[in-house]
Amino acid sequence: MIAVGDKLPNATLRRVGAEGPEAVEMGALTAGRKVVIFGLPGAFTGTCTTAHVPSFLRNKGAFDAKGVDEIICVSVNDPFVMQAWSESMGAEALTLLGDPASEFTKAIGMNWSAEPVGFIDRSKRYALYAEDGVVKVLNVGDAPGECEISAGETMLAAI
Repeated sequence: MIAVGDKLPNATLRRVGAEGPEAVEMGALTAGRKVVIFGLPGAFTGTCTTAHVPSFLRNKGAFDAKGVDEIICVSVNDPFVMQAWSESMGAEALTLLGDPASEFTKAIGMNWSAEPVGFIDRSKRYALYAEDGVVKVLNVGDAPGECEISAGETMLAAI
């Protein structure tokens, strides 16, 4: 599992751009920037929709005031689902990226499966703060359905 002091892997994520699906290289996205990245089990799922994403949305201004360049949500979903989810929540102030093959999620050791509900190689709930691609703060949740450890307020207090 990734740890404080580690460099983020340069995995390819996906988003919907003007011409359709496009690749987003994590290395290029984080180079020379201060970013918060949070991962969650899935778009349109309960806690992710009602608590986790909203915790970052309501604190967006405070993150901006601390010099955070971008808040990025990563989920093991395709980019079309991530775009629809963002629009449904009014979360356009955040960057929601799909990790459809779980490439980034596996590279940082945050993958897990809950086969009875159809979650295969999904993401654990976590939040991290990185400067120039180096992890400075890492909060990993350990209880399904809860996001206090990886919530926006907790990350904000840590940076």
